[in-house]
Amino acid sequence: QVQLVESGGGLVQAGGSLRLSCTASGSIYRINNMGWYRQAPGKQRELVATLTTGGAPNYADSVEGRFTISGDSAKKTVYLQMNALETEDTAVYYCFGKIAVICGSIGIQEYDHWGQGTQVTVSS
Repeated sequence: QVQLVESGGGLVQAGGSLRLSCTASGSIYRINNMGWYRQAPGKQRELVATLTTGGAPNYADSVEGRFTISGDSAKKTVYLQMNALETEDTAVYYCFGKIAVICGSIGIQEYDHWGQGTQVTVSS
């Protein structure tokens, strides 16, 4: 079993900053990709930023230049530093991971995993 646990959400004024953290735990063979999605009320879940192990980060156009994703492989943790927050950034932020596990005789299998979500509210 793999778990993703997020922290760091909250209420902030427009122009402020927040830092989200997400730590993976469990029977992990390899983390291939971790990142963040968000879902605002009445909208579909959308990609915010992802980080592939050994690769470059990928950002949504709407957050490019304001958000920074980083990772600590030893801690199995990914961070999202959010600066210059806007009211449009208000959403539930979900941690996401493409994580490989060992599945008995089947061998190594990659699965998508999601955290429980953390609320980010930006007030005007």
